Amino acid sequence: MTDLWRRPRIQLIVFSLEPFEFAVPIEQVWRVEPLTDQTLTRVPRAPSFVEGVINVRGQVIPVVDLKKRLDLPTTERPPKARLLIVEIGEQRVALIVDRISDILWLPTDRIEPPPPMVAQISGVFVMGVGKEQDRLLIILDLRKVLTLAEQQELREMET
Repeated sequence: MTDLWRRPRIQLIVFSLEPFEFAVPIEQVWRVEPLTDQTLTRVPRAPSFVEGVINVRGQVIPVVDLKKRLDLPTTERPPKARLLIVEIGEQRVALIVDRISDILWLPTDRIEPPPPMVAQISGVFVMGVGKEQDRLLIILDLRKVLTLAEQQELREMET
């Protein structure tokens, strides 16, 4: 696990991609924005999981449909859909999520590596599984959600 897990606890932003709950370390999140059709500009010939780009404080940021990227069933976007603008390496990327449900501190001793079956299927993205009361949170490794080639492709969209 990364240096993040050497701390006694970490702060996470919890979000849903129905019916699943995911989390990311809060320090990887730049901001949260509402998702509206007016804010999104489509980009021709973009990868299938890229919905387009947005302008946030004068910065052009690619928008990734996280359900498509994680090969989850896509459904109609709920009214509380949000853009979770995160930092992946040196790049900001907006991830479409169904809703933000929580911000919480989780002791690192309640985070386990993904089970072997999960690790084989999607372990590339999964950093660990957090146990919070009766919930299981899939903690994503944002550095691995996009390949280096995909990150480069998104950087080219920004210019």
